[in-house]
Amino acid sequence: MAIQKTAAGKVDKRTKEYKEMVARAKKARAALKKASKKSTIKKSAKAGRRQDGHLDQRTKAGKEAAKRMAAARKAKGSLKNKIKNLFK
Repeated sequence: MAIQKTAAGKVDKRTKEYKEMVARAKKARAALKKASKKSTIKKSAKAGRRQDGHLDQRTKAGKEAAKRMAAARKAKGSLKNKIKNLFK
């Protein structure tokens, strides 16, 4: 059944159809959130990452990545790169 609209053209929130649609959307969002949580945890466990997705700095891979990031930050701010970026 089509969702009824008010005189202003907005969806009438008092109808049974609207309330059912909102309930289905809420259920779908909850299922999506639940599914995304499970996949994130599985990925992070395999990649040496914490549950929030960040790289664990205590591991060997984390320390190596931190060293690479520090070197990249240092190189980004070097005078040579600043001059190179001026003439791009």
